[in-house]
Amino acid sequence: MSSATAIEWPEGASGFGRLRLRFRAWRRTRPFWGGLLAVIAGLPILYFPYANLQLGQLTVTMATTAGAGSMLIGLLMMTLGVTSWFQPLVRIFCGVAVTILSLVSVPVSNLGGFGVGLILGLVSGGLLCAWAPLKQSAAPVGGSAEAAEHGTAEYAAAPVEPVQAAQPTVSVEQADPGEQR
Repeated sequence: MSSATAIEWPEGASGFGRLRLRFRAWRRTRPFWGGLLAVIAGLPILYFPYANLQLGQLTVTMATTAGAGSMLIGLLMMTLGVTSWFQPLVRIFCGVAVTILSLVSVPVSNLGGFGVGLILGLVSGGLLCAWAPLKQSAAPVGGSAEAAEHGTAEYAAAPVEPVQAAQPTVSVEQADPGEQR
């Protein structure tokens, strides 16, 4: 089932059910998963340079000289993820920027948040660049709301008219006058 065929308000939906369906309809009209992964990818890149780890009595601080760069990269990745949710038209810019920022985070931010932010950033950049809005499809024909919800309804197509090929015709007047019969 696509967002073009989703039924928004089935009868008998409760308040939570309507809220869930509204969120589903909103989520399907934008690159939600790419933006979510971009926000999640920014977290380890932002967190690890400022973390204080306790190992018994020993405190390990991961502060580096590139702490400001890590903060900038992490916040930009998170901002680009949220931007792609609310401005789906800039999704390709956001995807390319998230990919570049995740690659820049390797030398700047502890190997890109120990690889977690790097991998999530590369995947989210690809998802943001690959997402495209759905085109409106035909409306369901027949079937129930359940069938349309599960994608089993038949869809109407525009009527197709057969194309007839032009038949070559030769009349007697067009025949060669020198030709004997």
